[in-house]
Amino acid sequence: MSKPAILTADDDPMVSAAITRDLRQRYGADYRVIGATSGQEALDVLDRLALREQPVALIVTDQRMPGMSGIELLERARPQAAGAKQLLLTAYADTEAAIRAINDVGPDHYLLKPWDPPQERLYPVVDDLLDDWRHANPDLRSQVRVVGVRWSEEAHLTKHFLVRNHVPYRWIDVEQDEEGERLRAAAKAGPADLPLVLLPDGPTLKAPSSTELATALGLRTRAEQPLYDLCIVGGGPAGLASAVYAASEG
Repeated sequence: MSKPAILTADDDPMVSAAITRDLRQRYGADYRVIGATSGQEALDVLDRLALREQPVALIVTDQRMPGMSGIELLERARPQAAGAKQLLLTAYADTEAAIRAINDVGPDHYLLKPWDPPQERLYPVVDDLLDDWRHANPDLRSQVRVVGVRWSEEAHLTKHFLVRNHVPYRWIDVEQDEEGERLRAAAKAGPADLPLVLLPDGPTLKAPSSTELATALGLRTRAEQPLYDLCIVGGGPAGLASAVYAASEG
């Protein structure tokens, strides 16, 4: 399973770098720490993480940002990272506004800036939030996901290819499952791009051919030796029987 993500958002590049650095020093071994410098950039990151089915453990955001406040970001982030813990950073002058917003939106915690020293002011709060998240998410397993339309011939061929190659996958129907429509929108995929094949920590494949899918999965797609004793073309009953007999004869 890939590392869960910690996402930070602050429009000040120096502050963004500082919070990302402090979190990476403490949690980088177990979490992937990603920094964003605007609310929209943070939402774009969440889209990419959702397509890779990478879990988001914590979102840390500044409250006062141009274009999108921290509270607005946290509210809009929930569909993409429903189980993520939320930590709001706010300056002393914005405390009353942040508290009012907290009562309306309900993030898990807020913290006054600056957070120095992090060992005393930042890490104890984050430790508690991550502990709660881990207890709520004890067993997250990533696998291939296929997003498409149930009666699509292309989707059927893709699923059949995965089954024949013993690749576990999860089917998500865009017409019957809200998650399917959400993932389709995150991938900016139209009808001609379906099915989508979403690989853990890999690319988003749009209506892939069998060769493209095999390459992305790391399957062999061509001969790797200059000379073979036997070559069998075709995977039907005769081809499979020939392969079995050839293997038994060495």
